[in-house]
Amino acid sequence: EPEPEPAGRREQLSVKKLRVVLFALCSNTEQAAEHFRNPPRRIKRWLRRFQACQEETLEGKYLSLEAEEKLAEWVLTQREQQLPVNEETLFQKATKIGRSLDGGFKISYEWAVRFMLRHHLSAQARRAVAQPLPKGVEGSAGSFIEFVQRQIHTQDLPLAMIAAVDELSLFLDVEVLGSDDRKENALQTVGTGEPWCDVVLAILADGSVLPALVLYRGRVRAPASVPESILLEAKEGGYSDDEVMELWASRVWHKHAACQSGKGMLVLDCHRTHLSEEVLAVLSSSSTLPAVVPAGCSSKIQPLDVCIKRTVKNFLHKKWKEQAREMADSTCDSDILLQLVLCWLAEALEVIGDSPELVQQSFLVASVLPGPDGTANSPRRNGDMQEELIASLEEQLKLGEGRAEAAEPQEESADPEILQQLFEGESETESFYGFEDADLELTEI
Repeated sequence: EPEPEPAGRREQLSVKKLRVVLFALCSNTEQAAEHFRNPPRRIKRWLRRFQACQEETLEGKYLSLEAEEKLAEWVLTQREQQLPVNEETLFQKATKIGRSLDGGFKISYEWAVRFMLRHHLSAQARRAVAQPLPKGVEGSAGSFIEFVQRQIHTQDLPLAMIAAVDELSLFLDVEVLGSDDRKENALQTVGTGEPWCDVVLAILADGSVLPALVLYRGRVRAPASVPESILLEAKEGGYSDDEVMELWASRVWHKHAACQSGKGMLVLDCHRTHLSEEVLAVLSSSSTLPAVVPAGCSSKIQPLDVCIKRTVKNFLHKKWKEQAREMADSTCDSDILLQLVLCWLAEALEVIGDSPELVQQSFLVASVLPGPDGTANSPRRNGDMQEELIASLEEQLKLGEGRAEAAEPQEESADPEILQQLFEGESETESFYGFEDADLELTEI
């Protein structure tokens, strides 16, 4: 029997534990708990323990500060496009950047976890707006905010004509959907292939929510009953990025702007929103100026990224998981799933629509709108507000993580749980690039 750990002792985490912590930082604690079959509480404790002994320096040559900034920028840009950030993609990109900028360096799980924490890159960060962006994009974010606020002020734009729009792609693994035991993993919000459907969300600075546009890749066999807050478009083969934006501009924005007076502004990201001539024509016909968020900056200055998009994503995940467990033995096809997603999305939109203050504050926290007295909030105040907004929306959607997680004690305790044999039944004995875990403490690249 191993000795119980003294409460005050700060031990370095083993490679196996660091792998789990890295997984949790790249996705979230719940997914890490499922993947490695470990209780979420234990993973959070490991993370706290790691943070407590982070001051100790790593020996050897790791990525330079400049290279780390580049890597941090890459992580943010991947996430904006819903592309995977995980152990494999992170190490591959780090290797590539390290070779080009530093000519070679050491790589380890300890370095990777430190990197994610040092640059505030946890996927579950609830105060992202308070954190500095990587140096390469910090300036672009500042210029964007300055431009947007100046336009709002000089053009005297009405709040009902200042909008933020963004896409949420849903990916479907049809094979997994047809299985009995793994259904809950069929629907994902990270992927590299063609999305199963795209949801275009849009909110206004006056606190209202525009109808969501859902673009479905395929033919809807049974006529879907579509809730009022949603517009559905379906086509075999799906839609190009240009078509998505053109449909949204004509079906949602044009209709909204026709009932308003004055000029408008549309905050949107730069990745998939190619502003085609058709889109620009619709925007200019309603005197709307596109304000394109620079790559890598959305977590801080896109109002939908403050709280709404992530919470809707988590809500859809939670609803599908519950549903998948109920349907374990019955069949579920793409049409049935679409109908479910439309209902859940409408449920979330109704809650958001009933919270105009939350919507309006998303614009304030993202610094798109100046504060009521014309001055900007401090980053710390914005961070506090973001945390409150996320907790409030999670509570209304009964996601039940927000407050409980925040209330967890921060100190390490000598918990007998630590003594249990860790990683029983972990499926992968091999690790990154086929090395054994023991070899990975320090691998020379």
